[in-house]
Amino acid sequence: MRCERPVEIVCQDDVKLGGHLWLAERTETCGRVIINPATGVLARYYHHYARFLAGHGFDVLTYDYRGIGASRPRSLWGCGYRWRDWGEYDFDAAVRLMCEQDRGGSLLVVGHSIGGFLPGMAESATKVDRMLTVGAQYAWWLDYAPRRRAALFLKWHVAMPLVTAVCGYFPGSRLGWLEDLPAGVANEWSFRRSRAELSYPRRRRQEVLRRFEAVTAPILAVTAFDDEYATLRAVRRGLGYYRNAPTTAIELGPDELGGNAIGHFSLFNSRHQTGFWLDTILWLRDGVNPWVPPTRSDIRRVRR
Repeated sequence: MRCERPVEIVCQDDVKLGGHLWLAERTETCGRVIINPATGVLARYYHHYARFLAGHGFDVLTYDYRGIGASRPRSLWGCGYRWRDWGEYDFDAAVRLMCEQDRGGSLLVVGHSIGGFLPGMAESATKVDRMLTVGAQYAWWLDYAPRRRAALFLKWHVAMPLVTAVCGYFPGSRLGWLEDLPAGVANEWSFRRSRAELSYPRRRRQEVLRRFEAVTAPILAVTAFDDEYATLRAVRRGLGYYRNAPTTAIELGPDELGGNAIGHFSLFNSRHQTGFWLDTILWLRDGVNPWVPPTRSDIRRVRR
């Protein structure tokens, strides 16, 4: 039987994260996959997909960022965690843990939403061989879908910082707006500027850009036709930081996704295991883009 076990991930600043390691039933695996969650989404949301990948020969790590789920401290008040810490420390520690697994195979990343942008912030991201991002962007409000831009701006860039200022953290679970978030994470999202490095002190900005530029892993960036956050404009903005990585961005239409509404979160629902999930294996295992001819590396819309 496949092995699933809880793991503790120790970051370089000694913060401990909770996660699960899913081992394939093979001596040598097809690869080692790290699943990076979206902002305010529990790692357990991705457990079905992790089991699916383990059943197809991958070792998989799921984990919660600091301040979320199994990595939440007793109190979020004043904990000081920031969005950037999820990349610099949390993802970095996840990579180091998976590098300790010596069962063979490439080191792979599946990043959902901000989870597809965070890898470039980590020193150890140079160890990654290939990435698949799903709805990856970093919440610059002018990239939101025009039809929803005003409403999303009011929700995440007006209401969220006001509530965070009152509560000392963002009580998302009580509001039904994702999970609770540390104040630093909520405010980095709310006050995000057009350039991600502007969230850093001036003296660190060039260092951050160099980390992104050091990543050479091919990146396949997928977004759904009706994703109001990860429009193609948003996807392009994020990929632009990975200047030395081969990148392909694809907007999947209704024909590829069963004709149903998808939005920002649905692609990790188990109803996609006979469609989208199977397609992802081609990229993760073989580096084959299942949606466009492999010779194409431009940003395009896909319609069949």
